[in-house]
Amino acid sequence: MPSFSKLLAVSILIGIRHALAAINTLQEVTGFGTNPTNVRMFTYKPPDLVFNPALIVGMHWCTGSAQAYFSGTQYANLADTYKTFMVIYPHAPDGGGCWDVHTTATLTHDAGGDSRGIASMVRYAITNYGVDTSRIFMTGTSSGGMMTNVMAGAYPDLFTAGAAFCGVPYACFAGQRSWNSECAQGLITKTAQDWGDLVRAGYPGYTGARPKIQIWHGTNDQTLSYQTFGEAIKEWTNVFGYNITGAPAVFNSPLTGWTRTTYGPRFEAISAQGVDHNIPIQENDALVWFGLKGTPGSSSSMSSSTTSVRPTTSASVRPTSTTLSSASPTVTGTQARWGQCGG
Repeated sequence: MPSFSKLLAVSILIGIRHALAAINTLQEVTGFGTNPTNVRMFTYKPPDLVFNPALIVGMHWCTGSAQAYFSGTQYANLADTYKTFMVIYPHAPDGGGCWDVHTTATLTHDAGGDSRGIASMVRYAITNYGVDTSRIFMTGTSSGGMMTNVMAGAYPDLFTAGAAFCGVPYACFAGQRSWNSECAQGLITKTAQDWGDLVRAGYPGYTGARPKIQIWHGTNDQTLSYQTFGEAIKEWTNVFGYNITGAPAVFNSPLTGWTRTTYGPRFEAISAQGVDHNIPIQENDALVWFGLKGTPGSSSSMSSSTTSVRPTTSASVRPTSTTLSSASPTVTGTQARWGQCGG
């Protein structure tokens, strides 16, 4: 089982980088609304952004930062290409760069926690940037993947769709401690009904539409057990009322050895055979799920410039000014002790 000492020993080489740097830079926004835990807000707007644009909220991994997710993923570059959406990169206030995905406050609509600050960013973008309320999306990796599930449960009214890479089910980490070994090791199992009830409790009384959810997980993930992927499938199929058995699967999609199972129009799950916790982020595929671009080609036609492998570092790359460079980080090293997501 993963331990803090083992997590500390884990490291990876920097993965595939941007073919081109983003055209513009990150801008920090302050005073954006209720923000009980002091989450920082950074935005990226491409040149010639369309009127009434879509919005993607991109949430970083543990030991990460707004800058790291900006530099280590393709969303800003794709915004430059399409000019139809802007990106918000929240920056976790936690000293280890992890998101609060465990407190009752963060798991509950407008109750507090990091999720409340992120919700305020979205509301600010609607009011001040003219964001299209029917095209607001979220994505994240590891701790950010967990937060994607949290936002889907606690703020279904704000988002249209989400794509969570190597996260865990909504409320799986619930409790007093930020690190939940039982969940991470895949030891928390519930019925689909029980998982679904947790999601519905995130916004008591809510009866509106819920965001489409896409989840990704590697079968060799030793940081957040692949078992959590199955639990998340139970959770979201229950929320959407889909059958958990008999769903059609497409093999080698989007990459060789990966399997995409579509449980219904609002939920799909992609299993990455042989992949560990450092799953290559499929930004183009996420954009298709969001409805921001057409169906991607086969794995053989996918360009490496549209797949990102996140860097794992021993320290956060902290923004130090209101304008941030688009240069990719070059630091490698071991994962930090903050094992909520292992980096």
